[in-house]
Amino acid sequence: MELHRSLSSLKPKFVSVTYGANSGERDRTHSIIKGIKDRTGLEAAPHLTCIDATPDELRTIARDYWNNGIRHIVALRGDLPPGSGKPEMYASDLVTLLKEVADFDISVAAYPEVHPEAKSAQADLLNLKRKVDAGANRAITQFFFDVESYLRFRDRCVSAGIDVEIIPGILPVSNFKQAKKFADMTNVRIPAWMAQMFDGLDDDAETRKLVERILPWIW
Repeated sequence: MELHRSLSSLKPKFVSVTYGANSGERDRTHSIIKGIKDRTGLEAAPHLTCIDATPDELRTIARDYWNNGIRHIVALRGDLPPGSGKPEMYASDLVTLLKEVADFDISVAAYPEVHPEAKSAQADLLNLKRKVDAGANRAITQFFFDVESYLRFRDRCVSAGIDVEIIPGILPVSNFKQAKKFADMTNVRIPAWMAQMFDGLDDDAETRKLVERILPWIW
């Protein structure tokens, strides 16, 4: 919570909080969200996933948030458990459900370099449009390191009639090996120049200096 107090001076539009699938993690998410709102005054936006949750459970969670003054939700499908089949609900379905419960301010995910499960870039774009058409107010992208990929994606969104704000996802790199692992899992390309800059610098103070140099380029 001390970190949130420090960040509040920067006046962020909102602070999002990731969401666990089991009931214990859900309770912890609720507690963190309430603490941020009560102690810092920042707008707190909980992540809400529809994997491993029934529509009735999701409605109950949504009503609880609304009744506690939470108006902004980050609506996600969530990661599929290993070996599972086709999900019963997608993020677009969750957006529809949330809008039926109350007039939430809803953020959804977008993927400039295409979701790993998408059949094509066009199919991925159409999926984003379904979420927006269902009532999403903005999209937050997967992190990226090639600004051109974001700009091309933004232009494609405009051409597809997606007229909501597309917030770029930024991942500050403090551990390059870990960042590369995340990138490999999420279909994010690491430019050669970036790999060369971080070569041999993990667990080194110079890495933090490189972060300061890189962030203005990708922002």
